[in-house]
Amino acid sequence: MDIPAHVHILATIRAGAIYYFQEEKLTSSEPHYFVVLNKNPRTEEVLILVCASSQVEKRSHIVQKLGFKTETLVFVSPDECSLFSKTTVIDCNTVFEKTSQSLINKLQQEKLKICTETMPVAIVEKLIKGVLISSQVSEKTKRLLTDSHGS
Repeated sequence: MDIPAHVHILATIRAGAIYYFQEEKLTSSEPHYFVVLNKNPRTEEVLILVCASSQVEKRSHIVQKLGFKTETLVFVSPDECSLFSKTTVIDCNTVFEKTSQSLINKLQQEKLKICTETMPVAIVEKLIKGVLISSQVSEKTKRLLTDSHGS
């Protein structure tokens, strides 16, 4: 018996949940890993996600060239998250706002994979900090995160 997509998403969504899907707003047509940052994503209308990239040097160069704070890049080693075969970077200057329904729709269309592993709490905290200090993330989005985490 198949579990309905909405049940599957609601059962797995939490801070640090990782989903693998193609994001239309990215120039790459390849799927990426996205990490949920909300503390209570089941009850919040807007989900805040950040995207993992294996292009560590390229991301680091861009952030440095644009003068963004280095803390807006979070590096994750395979030891910290075994989904990644090599050190991966998450650029907290770019966030993706999604609804639970958009993830449910992707799952129903078989365009989303739910990862069984979650991002460790310490890394989620670094990601949230990176988003909050980023000059590229809107105050509205930052408020969603601070309201969510009670900071």
